[in-house]
Amino acid sequence: MTQRFQSYIDGQWVAGSTAAQDENPSDLATPVGDYASLDAAQVRDAIAAAAASQRSWSLSTPQQRADALDFVGSEILARKEELGRLLAMEEGKTLPESIGEAARAGQIFKFFAGEALRIPGEKLASTRPGVEVEITREPVGVVGIIAPWNFPLAIPAWKIAPALAYGNSVVFKPAEIVPGCAWALAEILSRAGLPAGAFNLVIGSGRVVGQALVEDPRVNALTFTGSVRTGNALLQQAAARGLKIQLEMGGKNPLVVLADADLEKAVEIAVNGAYFSTGQRCTASSRLIVQAPVYEEFIARARKRLASLKVGHALTSGIDIGPVASAEQLATDLSYLDIARQEGAELLCGGEQLELDTRGHYLSPALVAALPEHRIAREEVFGPVAAVLRADDYEHALALANDTEFGLCAGIATTSLKYATHFKRHAEVGMVMVNLPTAGVDPHVPFGGRKASSYGPREQGRYAVEFYTTVKTAYTSA
Repeated sequence: MTQRFQSYIDGQWVAGSTAAQDENPSDLATPVGDYASLDAAQVRDAIAAAAASQRSWSLSTPQQRADALDFVGSEILARKEELGRLLAMEEGKTLPESIGEAARAGQIFKFFAGEALRIPGEKLASTRPGVEVEITREPVGVVGIIAPWNFPLAIPAWKIAPALAYGNSVVFKPAEIVPGCAWALAEILSRAGLPAGAFNLVIGSGRVVGQALVEDPRVNALTFTGSVRTGNALLQQAAARGLKIQLEMGGKNPLVVLADADLEKAVEIAVNGAYFSTGQRCTASSRLIVQAPVYEEFIARARKRLASLKVGHALTSGIDIGPVASAEQLATDLSYLDIARQEGAELLCGGEQLELDTRGHYLSPALVAALPEHRIAREEVFGPVAAVLRADDYEHALALANDTEFGLCAGIATTSLKYATHFKRHAEVGMVMVNLPTAGVDPHVPFGGRKASSYGPREQGRYAVEFYTTVKTAYTSA
């Protein structure tokens, strides 16, 4: 029997108005299930439920919130293999990566269970005698969450968990191509002891669901991860009505490889950062900037390493890269490779659609020798595609690294403490990795970037409190 993924509104499972298939990108003949998209009226029902539950949930004790989140985290961790398998089937990550993401989601809920007991505040002396000052944090209210498809458990976790920990009610819209992971997360949350309406899952298109979230005056804050185009449109609408908003919108992340680097390690760092998770990470190393003395050797080693990678069904043991997540994303990847050829860039290896035992969206990892002005070196592709650029020296490499509208993260491979220290200070990004892949971050530290990559407070860790709470200052006369 086909599994049906429903939305969850005011403590009830709700069927949508239009049905669609949940595709398996590894095997198009075997869909994961189906789902039904909500209409605008149903989304408004979810917002109304969140608004109605907001006061009671905001006045719940920190222990109640901690217990609920700890329950969710514990169950995710106990079921990480099962949830990882669902994720691999639906999004296309390899099974080990998918299980790892499920575990990360569980750890995030457990972390914020602790944070619910540590909501910060201050008590200060006033400049006036006999007056005390208290600074407290309160929930912002109803939080709308719009999450992407590439991390369908971890990114919702790092948005939902802090929202609930700090006493907000939630309306969560997942990406349409990963309804199964969203449903599984909602099913666990439905048994966590939350009051009806404190958490709501609304499955549907951005045109309908996302628009309803940004327009409804009962939504007090909106957090979004996705494309620059959609993020900028949301920002303009949010500004028009004074909606608190947080945006994460991708990157074109550089990995600088200096001549003094351990090349074997540098290649492994580059391949991991650029191609694992099929390159579908906003932190992927999509620009490999290599110093001239080792440029040719780096390319030779990288081509050899890429040739050894196995592309296949996400559930197959021993593969390195699964399929591209959707037909639309595969078409985007291929179009950028065509544009690169037309602009004079050289396809060094890969970039071919693969026919395997099951029909899916398979693409061999592509490496392109490009110039800084080529679009493939400037625009986010979001697939197993990386551009390699030649740099004359460290100063040139740093300039190339910063020559982008994005500023999410950057990496450097070097054995020089001098250059590593300088790069950490002068890379115009929110996160820097030294001798590590750019695509690898911890869940308990702040995540976010600069320039066109991000807008608003950081996500994850204790810094999440900045977005999900509002500050109140109270004066008391003795």
